[in-house]
Amino acid sequence: MKTNPTSGARKEFSRRTFLRGASAGAAALLLPTILPSRVVRGDNLPSNRVCLGQIGLGERGDSVYHNFAAVPGIQMVAISDLFTSRREAATARANQNFGAGSCKGYHDFRDLVARPDIDAVIVTTPDNWHVLTALAAVRAGKDVYVEKPLGTSVEQNQALRAACHRYNRLFQYGTQQRSMGHVRFGCELVRNGRIGKLQAVEVVAPAGATGGSTTPIPVPEGFDYDFWLGPSPVSAYTKDRCTCQGAWHCYDNSIGFLGGWGAHPLDVMVWGLGDTPDAVPVEIEGTGLIATEGLFDAVATWDIRGRFANGVSFKFDCGGDLTTFIGDKGKVMISRGGLRTDPVSLAKEVIGPGEIHLINSNNHQGNFVECVRSRQATVSPIEVACYSDAISHLSDIAIRTGRKIKWDPWKEQIIDDPSAARRLSRALREPWTL
Repeated sequence: MKTNPTSGARKEFSRRTFLRGASAGAAALLLPTILPSRVVRGDNLPSNRVCLGQIGLGERGDSVYHNFAAVPGIQMVAISDLFTSRREAATARANQNFGAGSCKGYHDFRDLVARPDIDAVIVTTPDNWHVLTALAAVRAGKDVYVEKPLGTSVEQNQALRAACHRYNRLFQYGTQQRSMGHVRFGCELVRNGRIGKLQAVEVVAPAGATGGSTTPIPVPEGFDYDFWLGPSPVSAYTKDRCTCQGAWHCYDNSIGFLGGWGAHPLDVMVWGLGDTPDAVPVEIEGTGLIATEGLFDAVATWDIRGRFANGVSFKFDCGGDLTTFIGDKGKVMISRGGLRTDPVSLAKEVIGPGEIHLINSNNHQGNFVECVRSRQATVSPIEVACYSDAISHLSDIAIRTGRKIKWDPWKEQIIDDPSAARRLSRALREPWTL
């Protein structure tokens, strides 16, 4: 197999560089250096139609496909999946939705991203493939929509961020709550000081799973299991490993629900704290359950504590789905289901024209498609994905080492703990590289 190497180098940046780029250079960063394929292709599609390819059509991928299919002005032209039956069914469905012969199926995602007529790629693979497939797409000049979590290591996240900047490609993270009005309003309340001086942030996400069969069984016909493993270590095929739920809880292939679901409420926290590196705690410590029997060996339950650089306390537990901002004048509690405030009068506040207004998106997939056309920043760009995902990884490292992790959020380095710092990267199985 061919690989797609990169130097792996990452430029460190200062607060001044970050703030200057955020305020003045964000739009310029997103100007394309490669003409959109809809401009240069010779097909009969309308010139303003955004052509998409999707990699991974499992349970989650199927749901995301339907969300994109409902967005006006898109054309699904390519599907890639390692299950022959899934690939053929999804391709047939796309041809029904968008016209006979308009979509082609691919076994190898690299053949999909090589197509010059594709504007953007949707990545809905298992977690171990999120970054590598997105990297291939970005290097081929495609914008990318990537399901959460991001990478299986901080190093992977940094590589994808560097590639998005180098190739001037748009990125949208699959943290759909940024396109929910009550989530945006709750974060605006926090950002505009409605709860007074911030004292603490508490995050809760659903717990992971234990168990799973370890009994090897034959690989089903029509499934390329070795390719599915890809950069992950070789492991026996069992009935639970390659299911949607199973893949989330195997540490070889993911970091479990710390990132797989934690990405959602942690991202709300990052949004409310300002979308800067300082939204990542500088200290993290805690405990968690890692099963010693069964297939699932990612952290299943956790109890994480920490603090931010400004002294605000941080708590990350499992058992629900909630982000709570606590200030000296009030409290804002945000979940997917709604917004609660204390006092309740906060929910009736009006954000004035001179205050901070966050990007108003009412459709996450639609926001991405529109940004592909306009080249404006998406509601959930690569930088913020790296912040929330880093918190999940640092929590995992703290649990696995049993030590307090000290983090420099601007240099993205673990301080004074070389063995813990080595966990910021993971070895990839040959021939796959970043």
